[in-house]
Amino acid sequence: MTVLAPVETRDVRHDAEHEAWIAARRRAARFRLRMRRLHTWVGLYLLLFLWLFSVSGLVLNHSKWTVAQFWKARQESTSERPIQVPNATDDVAIAMDFMRQLALVGEIGETKRRADGAFEFQVVKPGRIVRVQARLDSARAKITTTRVNAWGVLDALHKLTGVKLGEPALSRDWALTWIWSLAMDAIAFGMIFLVVSALYLWYRLPSKRRLGLVALGLGVACCAFFLYGLGARFG
Repeated sequence: MTVLAPVETRDVRHDAEHEAWIAARRRAARFRLRMRRLHTWVGLYLLLFLWLFSVSGLVLNHSKWTVAQFWKARQESTSERPIQVPNATDDVAIAMDFMRQLALVGEIGETKRRADGAFEFQVVKPGRIVRVQARLDSARAKITTTRVNAWGVLDALHKLTGVKLGEPALSRDWALTWIWSLAMDAIAFGMIFLVVSALYLWYRLPSKRRLGLVALGLGVACCAFFLYGLGARFG
């Protein structure tokens, strides 16, 4: 014969399970609220960065647009300055010494030793490129400065890394380039978080799952098409 628990015991057990269920629902609701807030805050932080890369990406993708012709509208100026020949032997150290003498600021680009004894290097910052041709025998430097407009600055920011593939010897030697690279890392992690949080928030809305699946499927199919088509099939 089955012995039933007293009514009071069953009521207490039921109340405890109900309170645990309510507590779990509250924790889930608080987590969704935090996720929505973080999603909004991260999106606001990324707002101008995404706008910058979107606009500059359009300019890069449509080179025939008027605004993309910034290089044709560049301004160049040339001057000569006396210099002191550095004691350093490393190319980057020599370039940094000349930059100090000539009061130049930016990222050191290409360096070159010419057969006639001249030393050349570039100093790059968004919107300005300075090419220095240092004649070590005469202790004089020819400085050519190229400036571009605001569209050129956006183009430079889009491509600014301070390093080059295939040239591992090059490293970031300008503080602002380091800061910019850290900001780009933050943008990358922020985009990953936005994607993950968007998937979570969408999943927690059952009424939106069908349309969400359609949008997700179209995005995955489109991305897979380009990855396969551009990378494998037609490679």
